[in-house]
Order: sequence, then C-alpha cells, then structure tokens
Amino acid sequence: MKIFPAIDIKDRKCVRLVKGDFDNKTEYEMSPVDQAGKYKDHGFNNLHIVDLDGALNGEIVNIDIIKEILGKFDLKIEIGGGIRNYESIKKYAEAGVEKVILGSAAIKDKYFLKKACEKFPDKIALGLDAKDGFLSVSGWKENSNIKTLDFLKEVNDFGISRLIYTDINRDGMKLSPNFEETENIANNSNCPVIISGGVSSIDDIKKAKDLSNKNIEGIIVGKAIYDGDIKLDELAKEIDA
Repeated sequence: MKIFPAIDIKDRKCVRLVKGDFDNKTEYEMSPVDQAGKYKDHGFNNLHIVDLDGALNGEIVNIDIIKEILGKFDLKIEIGGGIRNYESIKKYAEAGVEKVILGSAAIKDKYFLKKACEKFPDKIALGLDAKDGFLSVSGWKENSNIKTLDFLKEVNDFGISRLIYTDINRDGMKLSPNFEETENIANNSNCPVIISGGVSSIDDIKKAKDLSNKNIEGIIVGKAIYDGDIKLDELAKEIDA
C-alpha cells in the first residue's frame, strides 16, 4: 500500500479545500517545495500534487514548482490540474513526473484519453471524482450526469496506468474514505486504484492496508496531515513502498 501525502497548490501556497470548494479553503504557511522536503525527510517516496490554479484556468500553471521539487528531492510525483492537451502532458513527462492525471479533459473527450495513453505509455492516470455516483468535472464545479462505473467500463481497455477515485462528499471532510465504493471501482478496473478523499486518522490508513482487494495500490492523505490529525512520524511507520 503506497501512501501519497498531498500538496494542493493555489497562488503558490499549500492549501486544502473542503469538497473542492475554492471559497472554503485553508492556506498553510509552508511552501509546496518545503512541504515536499518535509515529506521526503520522513521517508515518503510518493507524492500527490494538484495544481488548483491549473484546474481553474484550464492550463498548467505551477510547473516551475513541480520542477523545483523534482530537482531537489527523489520523489515519485503524480500531478493533476488543468492538463487538457498533449503538450501539457509532454511538459510534465519531460520534467520527470511519474504519472500525469487526466480528469475533466478525459471525461469530456474519451478520444483524448485514449490517444494520451497511446502517446505516453504507463504515464497516464485517470482521476475519477464522483458525487453520489456521478462524475464531476471542471474543478468539481460541473456534474457530468455520467455514472462513474459506466464511464470506467467504456475506457477500461485504453491503457490507463492508474486510477484515482475520489468521493467528493468525503474530500476535506475527514469522515473516512468511501472504502465500499472504492472497492467496487477496483473490482471493475483494469488498472490499480488509489483511494482518495476523507482520510481522518491513522485508523483509515490501517483499514486501507487491511483491504483484501489487491487492485488497490495506495491512499492519498491531505487535510488530516495539515490539521495535525495524523502525525507524519506515525504515518511514516505505515509506509510499504
């Protein structure tokens, strides 16, 4: 079970949102680069980063910060937010990120997702952000009216290398992840799945590790770290990879 500490970047700061609401955000003093260094110092190897400026603008914004993190620390980064074309994927791939997360652009245009998987083998992760069983897009501001499982079945053979499933109702709420629905997604997915949204305590990490579903690759931890509900020393003891 890989553990992905999260960094959300807005206005060059680390922030956390509640249910993806940009009007309900908390800013933190530590810079994204310093936060990444803190994670590395605690022994974490994987990092989940979202460029919230990119998600809002529809184009990548903070690639210089990503490059600085990659230049300073030996970390495997998955990055999402505002990645809507092949050129953006190429920039991140060339910068050295492990996975490029496609969300809104992939859901709105399955052909783009398929071609991206062909052009960048083993680089494309799919972000499925769902609310009440339906996918949301455009920084979670729009409901697509597309059922999550229906979409997954349509794209399952495209060559996606990782799937990140987020229950928006849990995100930033620290109510524990939606393990049941994540397992359902993992049972239907041809690629490994990451748990996202709602981690509240170290018990959630232990529960994730105890899941019998071998297609669940890891878990993302965000607000619970920043708010001090999960101590990094404690979380580091759960690192497997």
